[in-house]
Amino acid sequence: MSRLTLLVGMLGAIALFVNRWFTPELLPSQTRSDAVGIILSALAILLGLLWQKVQPTPPTAVQLLAEDGFFLAEGLPPPVSTELAWASHALLTNTVTQVVCIYYQGRTLLQRGKLPPHWRKGEMTLGAIALRCLQTQKPIYLVNLSLYPGKIEFTYLPSNTQGVILQPIANRGLLIVGANIPRSYTKQDEQWIEAIADKLAYTLENFLQPID
Repeated sequence: MSRLTLLVGMLGAIALFVNRWFTPELLPSQTRSDAVGIILSALAILLGLLWQKVQPTPPTAVQLLAEDGFFLAEGLPPPVSTELAWASHALLTNTVTQVVCIYYQGRTLLQRGKLPPHWRKGEMTLGAIALRCLQTQKPIYLVNLSLYPGKIEFTYLPSNTQGVILQPIANRGLLIVGANIPRSYTKQDEQWIEAIADKLAYTLENFLQPID
């Protein structure tokens, strides 16, 4: 749209110039029409330039420094294992999510998707950001992880993960998802992730033995 507006403005200005150049005698009426044409052409060019500035540059996907991996904690009740597998699959296939980690009652229940090279199964250490999310019970969306000094705490995610959402699971755990595109999760995605976390909370609270 912006290119079309610019093209129309420039073609109009060129046409006016050519017409003026080859007109042997200028009439007052032509002078007035030329002035109006120049103003319209200038407005079209200006609108085209403004439109280009207003339109945000779409974020670029990166190739995560990762390998495909899957870990599911042993000894979980079948309903819990099924629910964890379903939830992670749904997130990986229906959103921009590339990696899913689920931490509950002080241990790692699941790691799936693009995981950092030489990752260790079941090893997740929560940093300050994750602990704050767990304490406040409010989700945290880091739209561009590379801009946050605290990115170093996410050792369980690929080092060049672009966007991260930390979603509390009741008051006992976290659902952590990462994407390879910054600013990629929409409000609908956030609501979907919250709904999955609530469903996980119900299953875990009802089928997983509490750890004192």
